[in-house]
Amino acid sequence: MFGLFNSAPKVSVDEVKAGMAAGDIVLVDVRDTVELRGSGKAKGAINVPLVALQMRANPSSPECLPEFKQGKRIVLYCASGARSSGAARMLRQFGHETVDNLGGLYDWTHGGGEIEHV
Repeated sequence: MFGLFNSAPKVSVDEVKAGMAAGDIVLVDVRDTVELRGSGKAKGAINVPLVALQMRANPSSPECLPEFKQGKRIVLYCASGARSSGAARMLRQFGHETVDNLGGLYDWTHGGGEIEHV
């Protein structure tokens, strides 16, 4: 099954939660800070706004976060799945091999994922 815009396979919330618990998946919220404050974020996710993703997720950047240097599977989400779809393409261009699009925050909560408020 392919996610929005067919750019990355869509994964289930159960699969993401299991992968996070095993330490195999990094869940990334690409929404901006204002959105996070309004709705919270998926429990255990890191937030890297789309505007900062190029610096924070590119392994050749000195600003790259450690989570993007570990070779783990990366699962992205945003509000609807559109921004995370574009982010998945960007991460593949940076050389990340396993990148999936969960879709939107609604997909997370609808699938039984918990929210933490920031």
